Amino acid sequence: MRILVLIYEFPPVGGGGGRVAEDICRGLARRGHEVRVVTSHYGDLPRCDVVDGVEVHRIPVGRRLPFKAYLRDMLGYVVAGFFPALRLIRCWKPDAIHVHFAVPSGALAWPLSLLTSVPYILTAHLGDVPGGVPEKTDRWFRWVFPLTPPIWKGAARVFGVSEFTSQLAEQHYGVKVEVLHNGVDLDMLDPGEIRVNTPPRVMFAGRFVTQKNPLQVVQALSALRDLPWECVMVGDGPLRPAVEAEIRARGLEGRFTLPGWVTPDDVIAEFRRSDLLFMPSLSEGLPVVGVQALAMGLAIVAGQVGGFVDLVEQGYNGYLIDGQPAEHMGVEQLRTLLTSPEQLLAFRRNSRQLASRFDIRKIVAAYEAALLDVLDERRGRSAVFDG
Repeated sequence: MRILVLIYEFPPVGGGGGRVAEDICRGLARRGHEVRVVTSHYGDLPRCDVVDGVEVHRIPVGRRLPFKAYLRDMLGYVVAGFFPALRLIRCWKPDAIHVHFAVPSGALAWPLSLLTSVPYILTAHLGDVPGGVPEKTDRWFRWVFPLTPPIWKGAARVFGVSEFTSQLAEQHYGVKVEVLHNGVDLDMLDPGEIRVNTPPRVMFAGRFVTQKNPLQVVQALSALRDLPWECVMVGDGPLRPAVEAEIRARGLEGRFTLPGWVTPDDVIAEFRRSDLLFMPSLSEGLPVVGVQALAMGLAIVAGQVGGFVDLVEQGYNGYLIDGQPAEHMGVEQLRTLLTSPEQLLAFRRNSRQLASRFDIRKIVAAYEAALLDVLDERRGRSAVFDG
C-alpha cells in the first residue's frame, strides 16, 4: 500500500504530534508499505530525505522556529504544499492519505482528496479541535471554525489521540471519532531495573508555553525546598526567560537544569535518569512525553486534563491534580512521593506495567487496518462504478 502522510511539522521540527506521526510512519514502512511525507522545511534540513524507509519531502514555508509554528507558518504549509503534494499524488498514485492535525494539514488534504479521489483518514491531536487548547487557538478558531467542518466530514475515518480529544471533536463536528492512543516502542524504551535515585529526580518535558504551565514546576518545587530533590526541565519556548528568572528569584539555581531544546534521544536519556514526571499542564491531547514516561517507568504527577487522564491511574502510578489553588498545584502530591521512596518505586513499576496499553506495534496495526479498510471501500466503489 502507498500512503501519503500530510503533517505541517515533522521531526526534528515540532512537538509531540510530529513524533507520533514519525513513529507511525516508521511502523508502516517496517510492515512493507511505501510511505511518503509532505511537511514544512526548516533551517538547513534537506528538502528531500529518507529516514528508516520513510521518504520525507519538506516544503519551504518560511518557518522561523523549530518548536513553535505561527499562524503564517501553518497557512504557508497549506498554500506552498498544495502543488507539490498534487504533483506527488499524480505521479506516485498513493492509495490513501493519512492526515495529522485537522488544522492546518486537513486544509491541504481535503481539496487534494476532492481533486484526485484519494481518500484520507484524519488524526486529531487536540490543538486542532475548537476548545482543545483555548489559550492558544480560541482567537483564530473564531474565524477558522466555519471553514473546518468539510475537513472532518470529508475524512473516511477520524481518530482522536485521547478520550477527551475524541469527545470534544464529536461535540463540535458531529462525526464519529474513534480513540486511538499515541504509542511508543516498548523495546526501545526499556528502563531496565527500576530504582529510585538519591536524591529523587523530577522531570518536566515540553514547550515552555502557557499550556504546559512550566512556571508552576518551579513554584511547586520551591515549596518543597526542605526536601532533597533535583529537577531537569527539558524544552524551550517563550516562557523560558520567565522560568529562569523564577529559579533565580527563589535561589534554586543549583537544583534545576535547563538543557533547552534537545534531540528525542536526549529526552529518553533524561527519562532514564529520572524518577517522576511533573507536568502541571492546563490542556493536553495525549502527550508523547507522558507515554514515554510510562514506558520508562516514571511516576507521573500531571494536570487532570486531556490525555493525562488516559495515562494516570490515581494513586496507582501517579496523581492527577485539579481544583487546587494555582500556587498549591501538585505540592502535596509531590511531597507524598518525595518523602516515600517505597511508594515512588511502586508507582514507577506500575507505570511500566501500564505502558503495555500504548505499544506502538498495536497502534500501527490499527492504523494499517483502517487504511486497508478505506482502500477496500475505494475499490468497492470503483467496481460498482465500472460495472
